[in-house]
Amino acid sequence: MSKTTKSIGAAAFAFSALMAGTALAAPAIIYDLGGKFDKSFNEAAYNGAEAWAAETGEDYLDFELQNDAQREQSLRRFAQQGAQPIVMAGFSWASALEAVAPEFPDTNFVVIDTVVDLPNIQSIMFDEHTGSFLVGALAALKSETGTVAFVGGMDVPLIHRFYCGYAYGARHVTPDIGLIENYTGTTPAAWNDPVTAGELTQAAIDSGADVIFAAAGGSGMGVLQVADDAGVYSIGVDSNQNYMHPGSVLTSMVKRVDRAVHNAFIEAETDDTFQPGRIDLGLADGGVDFALDEYNADLITDDMQTKVAEYKQGIIDGQIEVHDYYTDNACPL
Repeated sequence: MSKTTKSIGAAAFAFSALMAGTALAAPAIIYDLGGKFDKSFNEAAYNGAEAWAAETGEDYLDFELQNDAQREQSLRRFAQQGAQPIVMAGFSWASALEAVAPEFPDTNFVVIDTVVDLPNIQSIMFDEHTGSFLVGALAALKSETGTVAFVGGMDVPLIHRFYCGYAYGARHVTPDIGLIENYTGTTPAAWNDPVTAGELTQAAIDSGADVIFAAAGGSGMGVLQVADDAGVYSIGVDSNQNYMHPGSVLTSMVKRVDRAVHNAFIEAETDDTFQPGRIDLGLADGGVDFALDEYNADLITDDMQTKVAEYKQGIIDGQIEVHDYYTDNACPL
């Protein structure tokens, strides 16, 4: 049996073992709504767990949420089984963690994309706005129409943070560039609605956009497909999606969720390495960046690479300020 097959069935095994009173000791990961294989955020988390499994030869437990009601249930059941640590991918875990983590003070919890201030929780945050600035700059450098677009998933502050960074990057290059902003919905279903995302993409293209950034989880597949069909450029998110439509995906704003999960599992092997509190990952440490590989190398000229490298260093050095939507829930442009 392959390591991947073992991990896919691990959560079901853990839940049945709980009913039988069998104790398990392994790291666990709970994916957010949208599915493990969304080719974006959740799949990046999965890839990090798989990398750890391949490196160590050990198994891990995992579970795919089907609805919000399963958050507390899945956390509590994994903790009762002795999972260490329990990693949660997604920004919607605060209330469930606040309820469950105090019940299990010896269990280490790691949450990605939100901050929960409890002594046994590590909160990992990414500077999405700075990585998005870079791909926004690339969009403006590539655009021939003078209009670029953004299709977000769920209309929440995290995704506005992506948009704001993207808009700042585009306007840094071309101050009067046209910006089109849309979201696929206001409920978790927005992460898995490629049809609506594709419709929003086509509407943006019809309005003149020739580069569209998809920050929409599984819905982003609709953006990439419609952009490819229309002969314009798309930008992927979280995972490197350049390979999905070579020659059409200009780049991807990679967010190293895989590295965060891998490191959380590694740290669990020795109890004294677990660090509760907030950890921020950004451009300086490779937590976010734009993707350049064989699938998009012909799309990004040497001059574009040079300019974006300068912007990146300028942000790291503090010479370029990228507005963070989280500071005031606004994107002043």
